[in-house]
Amino acid sequence: MMKTIFLGGGCFWCIEAVFQQIKGVVKVTSGYAGGTFDNPTYEEICLGITGHAEVVKIEYVNNLISLEKLLEIFFEAHDPTTLDRQGNDIGSQYRSIILYAEEEQKKEIEDYILKLTLDMHYPNPIVTEVKIIDKFYRAEEYHQNYYQKNKNKAYCRAVIAPKLEKINKTFIL
Repeated sequence: MMKTIFLGGGCFWCIEAVFQQIKGVVKVTSGYAGGTFDNPTYEEICLGITGHAEVVKIEYVNNLISLEKLLEIFFEAHDPTTLDRQGNDIGSQYRSIILYAEEEQKKEIEDYILKLTLDMHYPNPIVTEVKIIDKFYRAEEYHQNYYQKNKNKAYCRAVIAPKLEKINKTFIL
């Protein structure tokens, strides 16, 4: 059965590239969610005036990959303990956020975060925001499949490629 989850963990280019390589993930779309403005632009997001985060909409087949496995990959792909930042990317648009589409996903997400907390997986508290999706706005076309189209750009080589390498080693893709 097809399911949807929305994940934000810094720049959506990074999270998009990670999940595009995961078996069971059918489609990954970069966009904006979690804010108050309708139809925000990238420029408005970057100004921090919309309340939106850069997120990816992940459509997956849940009998091929579980939500728990997606969460495991997500929490490995970014630092969920830094408020409004990932590395050099700073601002509320880069916050760690999970937006769920179905109420039963909420409990599974909260249970997974609790498990990470109790296991002391991170030295600092997890600050990942968890809430139901209200609206998702697809990002401009040049943001879609960014890594695939721009592998030789400095950001892709310096930030995304090492993240993909780490995920590939951790999850043996």
